[in-house]
Amino acid sequence: MKILLYCLNYSPELTGIGKYTGEQARWLAARGHQVRVLTAPPYYPAWRIGRGYRAWQYRREQDGDVDVLRAPLWVPAQPSGLKRLVHLASFAASSLPWLLAQWRWKPDVVLVVEPPLFCSPAALLLGRLTGARTWLHVQDYEVDAAFALGLLRQPALRRLALAGERLLMRGFDRVSTISEAMLRLARDKGVPAARSLLLPNWTTLGPCRQAPLRGYRRRLGIPANATVALYSGNMGAKQGLETLAEAAGALAHRPDIHFIYCGEGAGRKALQQACAGLRQVHFLPLQPAARFPALLANADIHLLPQRADAADLVLPSKLAGMLASGRPVIATAHADTELGRLLSHCGRVVAPGDGDALAAAIADLAADPDARRRLGAAGRSWAERHLDRDAVLSAWEAAMLALCRNREGVASGVTPAHAADLAGEADWPASRPANLRDGAD
Repeated sequence: MKILLYCLNYSPELTGIGKYTGEQARWLAARGHQVRVLTAPPYYPAWRIGRGYRAWQYRREQDGDVDVLRAPLWVPAQPSGLKRLVHLASFAASSLPWLLAQWRWKPDVVLVVEPPLFCSPAALLLGRLTGARTWLHVQDYEVDAAFALGLLRQPALRRLALAGERLLMRGFDRVSTISEAMLRLARDKGVPAARSLLLPNWTTLGPCRQAPLRGYRRRLGIPANATVALYSGNMGAKQGLETLAEAAGALAHRPDIHFIYCGEGAGRKALQQACAGLRQVHFLPLQPAARFPALLANADIHLLPQRADAADLVLPSKLAGMLASGRPVIATAHADTELGRLLSHCGRVVAPGDGDALAAAIADLAADPDARRRLGAAGRSWAERHLDRDAVLSAWEAAMLALCRNREGVASGVTPAHAADLAGEADWPASRPANLRDGAD
């Protein structure tokens, strides 16, 4: 196939959506498909253009066998609701000439990754001009999340945005997303079940390394026998980072419990200020890809803060690596969310925004190494069965091939059983009500 991947985020971004689009493009190219990527210069999660790139430059480069086209992008230093809209619109506008120029290449599939939804009208137009099949993959419901998090507030704008989103989503031949709750929401927005599909984010499953954090401990001054609680990833509005500072403050009297907060983003400075004076809190920048799996695997506990108002609108991409590391995860989520149900079997769930409850859960697991091993092994086992990179991307490939063969766009390439297996529906059935188990028809 000729596959045009149209996405805001791409390699060499180390975290979030860019990590997955980069891995997917290279995997498909290695399978013999012709892959072009239309994207922006790297900027996430630091919200500044990466070294060696310029914000207002059109640029063409090769990422292995992948042809990468980069269009200009405006990146605000302090992203707010309105600034984020302008940020997304700048890429949609600047990428339009390069996108429409692809009619000569005539792709078989035009794959748009949301956000940004602003790119959808042009992608649908290109599909009409070339006869390409059009596919929307939702990593983040940007419209719902923007209003839920208070980044945008006007009711009239919300109604207009949701109506436009519904119209655009129904125009695609296929719509996929990364969780059951997000798949149900796509169908609630009018996407027919026959044209919607669950395709989770994946992880690379290497050996579960057990070596202690010697290099990091020496560098950061952490005692060898201390329990390390790690947060690694984007530090932004959806994370509820204030609970990390509250939990560390509540455990300031415990020299045997240390925290590593690793990442970049608009919220990092505020988190550092909130943790000022806490000697057991250590900050790291995002780690290179070669070191990242070892960092995850050698933490004792992973922390996954989330704001309650973002529940089931996004599923944290960092979760796959956490589960694969064989360490338990403590998340701030309600028990009846998809994240809450999953982690009830391989970690702990506490109420969003409750720093004291998070601290209590950390202290509880720090005192119980057997529970940590048991919960970590359960998460690792689940990841091995459902989040293996080659299995998930093979499902992607099969669905794309089926879409190209099937003019009606019915999901004939991935069977319901396969989709359900990727979703983990065969596991822990008591934790999934019947209406959730129907999510991968």
